[in-house]
Amino acid sequence: MRILLTTTSYQDTPGAHHDFLAASGFEVVRARGPLGEQAMLDLIAGEGFDGLLNGDDAITAQVIDAALPRLKVIAKYGIGLDSIDVAHATAHKIPVLFTPGVNHTTVAEHTIALMIAVAKHFWVHAKAVKAGQWKRVTGSELYGKTLGVLGMGRIGKEVITRCRAFGMEVIAHDTYWDEDFAAAHQVSRATDAAAVIAAADVLSLHTNLSDQTRHMINADSIATMKDGAIIVNTGRGGLVDEAAVAEACRSGKLTGYGADVLGHEPMQVPHVFQDIDNIIITPHVASRTFESVERQAMRATKNIVNFLKGDSDYIQANSW
Repeated sequence: MRILLTTTSYQDTPGAHHDFLAASGFEVVRARGPLGEQAMLDLIAGEGFDGLLNGDDAITAQVIDAALPRLKVIAKYGIGLDSIDVAHATAHKIPVLFTPGVNHTTVAEHTIALMIAVAKHFWVHAKAVKAGQWKRVTGSELYGKTLGVLGMGRIGKEVITRCRAFGMEVIAHDTYWDEDFAAAHQVSRATDAAAVIAAADVLSLHTNLSDQTRHMINADSIATMKDGAIIVNTGRGGLVDEAAVAEACRSGKLTGYGADVLGHEPMQVPHVFQDIDNIIITPHVASRTFESVERQAMRATKNIVNFLKGDSDYIQANSW
């Protein structure tokens, strides 16, 4: 079997996943993602691959078609599938595997870190002190503020649990509502996303990216938000209209924006966020801890190796 491995955190972090992959006996071709469509097509040309072990690379319909008929499986290192044309894979009966339940703790911690960093103006202060200045900007507490959560899955729940410990009130919206969790953590259920956006002092985005959610945070929705609200995004960059967020941060409508994701990654420069001090962006590292990478990498490796060897221990996202 021949597989293409493109995810960089998998390759750069030591752990048992490397041994498990080596023990498979598969031929492994390595590249440094995330890769665009043309780069994927270039790699697939020639012998092709039985499986893709990918991160946020562009697994488009064209890439899938080029990989056929040899391609047997796509194994995502992670849970977000918006970079994969899952519908096209499903139409060709190509399983798309993923790794739910492995990184919610570390992403939640990163989300909290971004909340605090924006509320306390960490970037302004750190940059000033490093430059030999003693510039001080008054920040805000999270205590007593309303946290709005869009997407109450594993990560959203972990964020809520931690923010309740900070003394925050919580309002959330999700299509699949966990009544028991909501009752245990005193989460108010909003009728729709718009109600959460309007009520939040701190808005945290954890929903999937789809045609319905793309740019759900835009000039119109920001206009309904409280003056001085904070937006934190560890979901997907495409959930926000970056130009609208930039303008709201410049104008003071928003206290700031903290995100681990961008609409296009890596960042294309010049970028509208670069010179705005109340916008803090980290390079998609929320799930990149030694503990989380090993869990996620091992699950992704077991998924692809077990599938290709006929073992039933794998997690599939699509069906037909």
